[in-house]
Amino acid sequence: MSVAGSPIVLAQHVSKWYGPRRAVTDVSFAIEPGEIVGLLGPNGSGKSTIFRILCGYLAPSAGTVAVAGYDVMTDSLNVRRAISYVPEDAPLYDHMRVGEFLRFMARIKGLRGAASASAVEAAAARLDLGGVMTMPTGKLSRGFRQRVSIAQALLADPKLLVLDEPTSGLDPHQVIAVRDLIRSLAGRHTVLIASHVLPEIEKIATRVMILLDGTLLTTDALTGSREHPALRLRAAGPEAAIRATVSSVAGVRSIAAEPCGDAAKQPAEPASYLIEAERRSSLAAEIITALAGRGIAVSELSETAPDLERVFLDLTRQPRKAAA
Repeated sequence: MSVAGSPIVLAQHVSKWYGPRRAVTDVSFAIEPGEIVGLLGPNGSGKSTIFRILCGYLAPSAGTVAVAGYDVMTDSLNVRRAISYVPEDAPLYDHMRVGEFLRFMARIKGLRGAASASAVEAAAARLDLGGVMTMPTGKLSRGFRQRVSIAQALLADPKLLVLDEPTSGLDPHQVIAVRDLIRSLAGRHTVLIASHVLPEIEKIATRVMILLDGTLLTTDALTGSREHPALRLRAAGPEAAIRATVSSVAGVRSIAAEPCGDAAKQPAEPASYLIEAERRSSLAAEIITALAGRGIAVSELSETAPDLERVFLDLTRQPRKAAA
């Protein structure tokens, strides 16, 4: 039974075996209404398995999953009414025209008459499909096929929209259009999106989960990264002296020079460095004091926004305990 105010998705200690192989291990997370949550992980990490369990295509070997308050095992029909899933390379009926396909999918989702016509019209407008409504889906470009797939997913106004690699194979203009669309869904819909393109997820998602070898490493990669913030330093002086001085400050984990695009830059001009360090209120002052003591002028020292690529690499490179 659906419960008002409960998470849209609640997964508790979910595991999935395929014979002797364990694809997902003790995964737990919650997704609140209106969130756009990214799920990152390399191929074979278990993303598709989790999606299929959420949609009721697969049964978990252990644990429980609820969507909109409905258990995926005991109330799967209501789960399927609450969720729309757009897999990568979503199959379409190539012989059907776009409008015909959308009306067909509306009927499958239980829409009839004026409700069906209104839903198709709204979805077509939202995905800018007006110019292709009479074209066979088999004649569409990859970008338009992706738009049609998302349009049919939105027909019944789902509470949860699950998107698997929605920008895969799209050109830059199409990527921007899909990104803007997904952002526009926040609030009214809850979106769970998987992608290999980290910069895209960083621009779209309000929260990012990272999965590796079936194990959930974090449910909020960006917030978690604030325990080890990055500082951007601009200072003029010998690079070796700057590196040595900053590295000597307690709590500094690493310092790396950022690429300089100006080949004509003079040695006396400030250079930019990225510092990874523990969080401590006095750290910035200690770095500036140490550099000043060496006669090195600092023009900038500021905390940067967490970089998702750096967080992802840090987490996936950390040694983990073997599964029992």
